[in-house]
Amino acid sequence: MRRLVERLVAPFAVDRRVLALAGARMADGIGNSFLIIVIPLYVTSGVVGGTAFGLGESMIIGLVLSLFGFLNSSFQPVTGRLSDRIGRRKPFILVGLAGLAMTNVAYVFAETYVSLLVIRGLQGVSVAFIIPSSVALVNELATTGDRGGNMGVYNTFRLVGFGAGPAVAGAVVSRGPYALPGGAVIDGFDAAFYIATITATISYVMVTVLVSDPESTAANAGADLSIPILDRSGTNLLDPVFTLGVASLFMATAIALFATIQPQVNARLEQGSTWFGLQFAAFIIAQVALQTPIGRACDRYGRRPFIVVGMLLLVPTTLVQGFLFSSVLMFLARLSQGIAAAMVFAPSLALVGDLAGPGESGSKLSVLTMAFGYGIALGPLSSGALVGYGFEVPFVFGTTLAVLGLALVYTQVEETLETSASVPVVGSD
Repeated sequence: MRRLVERLVAPFAVDRRVLALAGARMADGIGNSFLIIVIPLYVTSGVVGGTAFGLGESMIIGLVLSLFGFLNSSFQPVTGRLSDRIGRRKPFILVGLAGLAMTNVAYVFAETYVSLLVIRGLQGVSVAFIIPSSVALVNELATTGDRGGNMGVYNTFRLVGFGAGPAVAGAVVSRGPYALPGGAVIDGFDAAFYIATITATISYVMVTVLVSDPESTAANAGADLSIPILDRSGTNLLDPVFTLGVASLFMATAIALFATIQPQVNARLEQGSTWFGLQFAAFIIAQVALQTPIGRACDRYGRRPFIVVGMLLLVPTTLVQGFLFSSVLMFLARLSQGIAAAMVFAPSLALVGDLAGPGESGSKLSVLTMAFGYGIALGPLSSGALVGYGFEVPFVFGTTLAVLGLALVYTQVEETLETSASVPVVGSD
């Protein structure tokens, strides 16, 4: 298996452990994103019952899905800092994957709304063990000259998994029940939960066999893990890591506004669910296509220019969505918004990775991953609350956040890469 990974890693020009970890995250991403489609169907199928606390099905679905995001984001700084203290990443990733596998199979036995909330909450905590430790490990296996490329490859694989899951989840549910060898039969929901369990198990095996912590992680355990708000160097007002965390929160909120207003979008554009699905997927398509090349480009030309341009592009691509009446133009706007986010995310991770001292990767990088997770959770809530005041209002709100994020990045974040040493001068020897 190791030889196969070594052959596969050559075209990506990354450490084989980074590619193995990226592949593992792609596998667990498929299973985890399955649940985004399957859980709403499961709640409305009549299989689940019990106390609903006086809430309707749509509110229960929202609680189940959002609980994952809030717990996941809230626990990431804790697990990131703890992995820094201990000086180990791999055990945290394995604990998270094991928890994910066990909670995936637990859905088969869930028959009440309360059990769904508990299981989804435990999944959020499990993934909080995986994300900061994984990103920190990628950071520590990279160098200043290839950090952006490594982050880009990792994010590309992860997003492929996240995008592939929803594409097939509905079909798995609708085509059930399935006959198994020996005469057993399982319905479509149980099949989907078992698939999610299998993908998490595959990830666990891949990490166990192919991924290891670098020696420097243990050697540097227990460093100063505080995350200041103000810039200690005195160059700017705010600390750059904190600044990028706030900008990531604003960016994620802006890009997630689209997710929960499908009825309003379809009515305004006079389109069906197929077009909405394409528009929603356009963002992920741009991310998958551009994360790696942008990551490698920021290793060559610097981190800050990509982050600034990406935040600048986020402003019009968010605003225009509130004023369009064409399905094609909405698709292009979402695609352009995905380009903007791709220009921000991998370079931001690389810049924070550059700033992270020995043994600080988990703590510092978790600021970005936590902020992004909160934004993804806050975006749908914001659009749901604001769309009643007018279709364009959520997007104006998102645009305002994008402008604030752009101002913060432009004024408070400095370049960390010495581009003069990495970019060849034409005509030089």
